[in-house]
Amino acid sequence: MRKWMMVLAASLPLALAAADLAAQQAPQSRLNEITRTKKVKICIYPLYYSISFRNPKTNQLEGIDADLSKELAKELGAELEYVETSFATFIADLQANKCHIGMFGVGATLRRAHAVEFSKPYLVTNIYAVTRKDSKVKTWADVDKPGVIAAVSLGSYIETFMQGYLKQAKVQPIAPPATREAELAARRVDVIMTDFPTAIKVTDEFDWAVYFTPPEKLAVTPYSYVVPQGDQVWLNYVNLFVDTIKLDGRLKAFAKKHKLDPIVAD
Repeated sequence: MRKWMMVLAASLPLALAAADLAAQQAPQSRLNEITRTKKVKICIYPLYYSISFRNPKTNQLEGIDADLSKELAKELGAELEYVETSFATFIADLQANKCHIGMFGVGATLRRAHAVEFSKPYLVTNIYAVTRKDSKVKTWADVDKPGVIAAVSLGSYIETFMQGYLKQAKVQPIAPPATREAELAARRVDVIMTDFPTAIKVTDEFDWAVYFTPPEKLAVTPYSYVVPQGDQVWLNYVNLFVDTIKLDGRLKAFAKKHKLDPIVAD
């Protein structure tokens, strides 16, 4: 017994040293970094109506994620720093650690999940069409016809879907700083293929705009927050944040403020 105690006593420092080394080598969670630096960097797309739109009149962000990003920073006790991105570049920006999280209505798709990780969903939407009241596109049946130009956001899941869905109309990806809305206003495109948040906001904002829905829901997609791969601690925290704002009513309140309550996720 005495011999075993001596062996145990001799091996304990080695075990502790190995554990300490492993802890030093383990990747640090972004949650620890945010707690230490008191700063959270959030990627947003500043051209997204009802989600994270930078109002040119005030230079302030407006939309559900403009509000909820402030709630996340408050929960973290951290200063909020916005990092502008786009649907075509947000994955690279996350992988390059330009931001800790993306909060701008990112569609959670299997294709994107190869490169990033998604939180639990907070919104769920499908595809809508927005056009001018005087457009040749009067109904959903008019969208997929020769000569029709359908605008989509470059890099969006809607771009990928519409490239396969439309057989006769031309799909026109629009890259920042250009916007689909400006292209439609200038009559360079005939219709915008978009989601519920943009459809609602554009028709509220412009009296010449109208939206309509397909005969059946297309590309129903959950919207989630997006984080880099490999940080389960941070993803767990973000998921808990989503659960919390659902339970305490903040998600519904901010969704209602921006007329998004019909698409709040369960």
